[in-house]
Amino acid sequence: MTASPHQVAAGAAAGAAVSMFPLIGFHFIFGFVLAFLTRGSMLAAALGTAVGNPLTFPFIFSAAYRMGRWLTPGSDLAAEDMMRGNEIEDIMGALVSESIWAIWPVWKTMMIGAIPLALVVYVASYSFVRWFVSRSHKRRSRLRQRRSPFPPDRVAGS
Repeated sequence: MTASPHQVAAGAAAGAAVSMFPLIGFHFIFGFVLAFLTRGSMLAAALGTAVGNPLTFPFIFSAAYRMGRWLTPGSDLAAEDMMRGNEIEDIMGALVSESIWAIWPVWKTMMIGAIPLALVVYVASYSFVRWFVSRSHKRRSRLRQRRSPFPPDRVAGS
């Protein structure tokens, strides 16, 4: 990948951040939009959406729902009624089997809760990926200098 550390980090962070939202099937699209807005790499955005996958969605969506409930206390008793019992299975089951209007109270709460999660994930992902890519670029540059037949401190013509 020839992109700058910022481009790779912004793209990966965009993909990871949009994975916090309960928008299954649309993460690539929203990841690409956010990557475009932050001048990130589209390829890195696509790879970043792998944060949200069938193994992590139950935990992500449960965290988003709980955060949404914390941010909007008492605002939606219908969501509370719907979520009695085991939260993770109820959320996933409702998202897969019900119409959007049947799960609207839960979905809205999850969308609200996903906003702060996405911000935290974006900042953490961006910071880590930028550090990692910068380190990789520096390491590659040092290796190229070692293999070069001309030492870097030697000036031509002297």
